[in-house]
Amino acid sequence: MIIGDGLKGTDETIVPMDGEYVKEARIGHAIMDADVFITLTHFKGHEMAGFGGTLKNIGMGCGSRAGKMEQHCEGKPSVNQSACVGCGACNRICAHGAPVIKNHKATIDHEKCVGCGRCLAVCPKDAIAADSVDSLAMLNYKIAEYSLAVCKDRPCFHVSLICDVSPNCDCHAENDIPIIPNIGMLASFDPVALDQACADLCNQAAPVAESILGENIRKHGEKEDHDHFHMTHPDTEWRTCIAHAVKIGLGTDQYELVKI
Repeated sequence: MIIGDGLKGTDETIVPMDGEYVKEARIGHAIMDADVFITLTHFKGHEMAGFGGTLKNIGMGCGSRAGKMEQHCEGKPSVNQSACVGCGACNRICAHGAPVIKNHKATIDHEKCVGCGRCLAVCPKDAIAADSVDSLAMLNYKIAEYSLAVCKDRPCFHVSLICDVSPNCDCHAENDIPIIPNIGMLASFDPVALDQACADLCNQAAPVAESILGENIRKHGEKEDHDHFHMTHPDTEWRTCIAHAVKIGLGTDQYELVKI
């Protein structure tokens, strides 16, 4: 196994982009050294991006430590003091010591926070949220542009596994039960079409009643424009990532589903 950006996350290649949001993408050096790029992704929910699919895996996963921080920097969360019970779950999950518990209430030190969003998912009272919807859209825009930096000008192929679709990112030490039953494996040369197809299939699946998705549906009801991932994490949306990836020429959101 080769760690793409080295043991300390500092081995990186600067990829000139001149994108709308990213001018230089910081990608793990070993990733950019490869002649052919093949990805294997676990498709799941995500507490900031809506879902974690192929684009999230490429854009965030292939960024160096500095690249990851650049993508996350717009989405630093804050704590609703009236809802916080001072349990300390946010402090325990944070690798950077950003959440501080004082007088039985948590606050987020934005100087230490890297915007990873782990604290949002573990808060039992939903007291933590990103400061604005715009910041979540910005995260998705940057993920799309980082994905283009990785994929452009070389052969690529992508495989996505829609199984054990957990509500939160795999980076968590803990997680909840899957929000939908297993669906299967999808593959494509186009990472954008692949994410769109995976999202569509997930939204066509029946929710697992005991999951956080099932719980939220019982609590809030299904709306006409219901989306499983938005219902799982109501503060998120994933469509901006797909739309921006199409806009910058990374791929298309149109696809033909061929069953094998």
